[in-house]
Amino acid sequence: MGVYVEVNGTTLWTETRGEGPDVLLIAGLSDPAEAWQAQIDGLSDRYRVTAFDNRGSGRTPLPDGSMSVAMMADDAAELLRVLRVDEAHVAGFSGGSAIAQELALRHPDVVRSLVLMSTWARADAYFTAMTRFWHWLATEAPDERAMQEAFFLWIYTPRAHADGTVQRIIDEALAFPYPQPAEAFQRQLEAFVRHDTLERLPGITAPTLVLAGEQDRATPPRLGRVVADAIPGARFEVMAGEAHQPFQESPDVFNARVDAFWREVDGGGGTLPS
Repeated sequence: MGVYVEVNGTTLWTETRGEGPDVLLIAGLSDPAEAWQAQIDGLSDRYRVTAFDNRGSGRTPLPDGSMSVAMMADDAAELLRVLRVDEAHVAGFSGGSAIAQELALRHPDVVRSLVLMSTWARADAYFTAMTRFWHWLATEAPDERAMQEAFFLWIYTPRAHADGTVQRIIDEALAFPYPQPAEAFQRQLEAFVRHDTLERLPGITAPTLVLAGEQDRATPPRLGRVVADAIPGARFEVMAGEAHQPFQESPDVFNARVDAFWREVDGGGGTLPS
């Protein structure tokens, strides 16, 4: 059962489950904490797992004025402090990976390790054009189902579209009682497109694992490789046959990989060799 936590002048909807080393899961564009359900269920037997709704997602309100990745990273750091978590293994996907990068740069003391799934350091021309399309899709699609059907072409594998997984996810999203308004989607998207840590990534000192989906159209492996190359000692791995969100499509594989990484970090300490 989740609770609201007062953080930096707003209230973040937060769910914490399990006992053990702390893990903080940071969701991406539009997604509430429930995007990580397979990790909350699958990892809380050996970790204390915390997930939350970013500003403008789920039950957390959209702020007045400008919104930035740095602001959301500060929210994550303050959430850990309010929850009395000294440091956590931090995993973020897509926009959440951008937040995780900023968290490690702005608040290195709270980050035990980093897992960056479907990540990038600076938007290139393709990324910018793609997100420009998403921006107007949010208001120009004929209805919410059509919007998600189009948007998810960049997010999930062809097999997930063929086997009914995507339609199930859409049905669950449409039934979710806290839908994201188009304005919130667009303002989050604008913040993520402005994300740029390329020149600062060498300042990350936490052990880092960068994961990319082989078939990811939104953040292809070439973007993740740039991030991994810039972070000292970071590991880079491509998940064969996966797209943007393998933690949902292949949760057992994803959970086993991050669990092995966290166990290695906790057992050895220090930055892992690439």
